[in-house]
Amino acid sequence: MSNYVFLIDQNKVPLNPVHPAHARKLLDSGKAAVFRRYPFVLILKRPIENPNVYSLTLKIDPGSKFTGIALVTNQGDVVWAMELQHRGQQIKDALEHRLAMRRGRRNRNTRYRQARFLNRKRPNSWLAPSLRHRVLTVETWVKRLQKFAPIGSFAQELVKFDTQAIQNPEISGTEYQQGTLHGYECREYLLEKWNRQCAYCGVKDVSLEIEHIQPKSKGGSDRISNLCLACHKCNQRKGNKDIKDFLKGKSDVLNRVLRQAKAPLKDAASVNATRWALFSALKSFDLPVSTGTGGQTKFNRIRFELPKAHWIDAACVGVVGTIKLVTAKILKVKATGFGGRQRCQTNKFGYPQKHRPLRPILGFSTGDIVRADVPKGKYTGTFTARVCPMSHGYGEFVINKKRRSIKLDYLTPVHRKDGYDYA
Repeated sequence: MSNYVFLIDQNKVPLNPVHPAHARKLLDSGKAAVFRRYPFVLILKRPIENPNVYSLTLKIDPGSKFTGIALVTNQGDVVWAMELQHRGQQIKDALEHRLAMRRGRRNRNTRYRQARFLNRKRPNSWLAPSLRHRVLTVETWVKRLQKFAPIGSFAQELVKFDTQAIQNPEISGTEYQQGTLHGYECREYLLEKWNRQCAYCGVKDVSLEIEHIQPKSKGGSDRISNLCLACHKCNQRKGNKDIKDFLKGKSDVLNRVLRQAKAPLKDAASVNATRWALFSALKSFDLPVSTGTGGQTKFNRIRFELPKAHWIDAACVGVVGTIKLVTAKILKVKATGFGGRQRCQTNKFGYPQKHRPLRPILGFSTGDIVRADVPKGKYTGTFTARVCPMSHGYGEFVINKKRRSIKLDYLTPVHRKDGYDYA
């Protein structure tokens, strides 16, 4: 079952989302038209006086790389859901690249400018651009969904990863004064870190046990860098063997386990840094905002025997009486940005390669999703893809990893670029 379809009247007042079959009838009968493709929205051709709408709860499960969003009715029906993929790492890499370019340019042959380190002040609520992006992207989608659905309240998972307990689960007394979250947080962090599968054999959907990579009997510690997940068979076979002896002859598995064990805690740190900023952004909408812990989310998902997914976790946020997954095919959104502002595109050596146009060409911009109806020639047929328009009146497409050049006269816009990729 696909997501329910958003519906607005002629005055753009949001109505109750409708079943896909009902939406198809409205389109076939001519009573409605397509208003927007992503997310899919229909607009009625007449206004509705005093519409009888029921309020929906927008539930959010924020994460470092993915954020789950679900719209849930008061009866617990999940009528619409999406998974939002962030691009925080790409922003960090771009800033580091710009830093290196400016530093090199300053030190090569240009005038010397004194470096500014201590003359800038940051406000108390300042977040790094890669972290602020996560908050702003979720806020953008909340504003967007409010235009198409009667949202009456918000629910956010306000989880805090206890990095002290993650590093040392046995911390206590005067060494540990931040609560007792490590019983859940350490296990949940390991599940995310090791992709919910055995670190040694890769088996999934079985009971996993916390395993010490270097056995405690041979000097191993309880730090998170020495812990992994293993199935019962692998855990019993390894026993107190050294990791190199247990994986003798499997150098690729050994290198992967050791490399993944030393992965940093940046994902947990990013969730900690942005959780209150996202909460404040939701409060600014003047709607009731409730919160839930990560333990509640996991308890609800296990209680209703639901699979692990970001959008399902979002539906399980907070106090939940019942849950019914009305939808199964969800909208997957990837943040891509609008591209750089640099008009002169260069090759890897820094030499000019081509010029990027500033204005649209024949009404099309790079990144627009269009439908091409080609009546004749090599590429006869109809297909939908993103276009890169050229000034000579043709546009480039990439279909099945092959470039195609189609005349712009054959194109019909489907969805203008908005900084996101959809699936």
